[in-house]
Amino acid sequence: MNIPRLGAVRTGFEVKTYFRRTDEVFFTFLFPVMMLTIFATAFSSMTMPGGISASEYYLPAMVASGVLISGMQGLGIDVATERLDGTLKRYAGTPLPQGAYFLGKLGKVVVTGIAQALLLVLIAAVAFRVGLPSDPARWLTFAWVLILGLVTCGWLGIALARLPKTVKSTTAVVLPFVLILQFISGVYLPFSQLPTWLQNFAALFPLKWLAQGMRSAFLPDSWASVEPAGAWELGTVALVIAAWLVIGAVLTRLTFRWIVKS
Repeated sequence: MNIPRLGAVRTGFEVKTYFRRTDEVFFTFLFPVMMLTIFATAFSSMTMPGGISASEYYLPAMVASGVLISGMQGLGIDVATERLDGTLKRYAGTPLPQGAYFLGKLGKVVVTGIAQALLLVLIAAVAFRVGLPSDPARWLTFAWVLILGLVTCGWLGIALARLPKTVKSTTAVVLPFVLILQFISGVYLPFSQLPTWLQNFAALFPLKWLAQGMRSAFLPDSWASVEPAGAWELGTVALVIAAWLVIGAVLTRLTFRWIVKS
């Protein structure tokens, strides 16, 4: 069967279904926008090192957070629910290939994640007067970090969906992973202010590098000196995120089944 074509059809179905679930839209699509608004407003009188405003500092952080929420949290809960409520079992009786199912889920994450990131940038620029990059190279960095991060977090979300045991426990199982990563990866708290051992631990996971890649796109080059290595390390950003993409895809391949025996 034509898996790419079926994947494109599934993507359209998934996106339309996603935007019809108002609660999911609020807690995944609009949540980073709300957090950016809160941080930018609460710390509006604060000037960060290098003379940038709080809204300028938190824009890349919230974009990175949105990538994690759209992929890991969104698909972690979504796929786990479909597995536990019998949806995947019903798919097993149809000609739908697993590859097309995965493409539909990942396609939804990419489409909604890009829309979310652009909305964050628009609100930051219009509502909070954040100056946007004029260098095309920075926008190119923003684009590849965003897309690579969305696909990686999407695979990790599908892999994580294997852990919940009941429909009611899906949020309780998935959400702690997302919250902990945000607090240790420089999203809500400046990464340079975390203890060294916690920075080293966070560097094992993709969100720290996603946030660093986004900072390299939106913050002045002088901010690179604040990073642990004193540089943006975009090569390492790409390598670590790509490694987690492979890990997520392999874990999914090993654990995903249409029908899972209890």
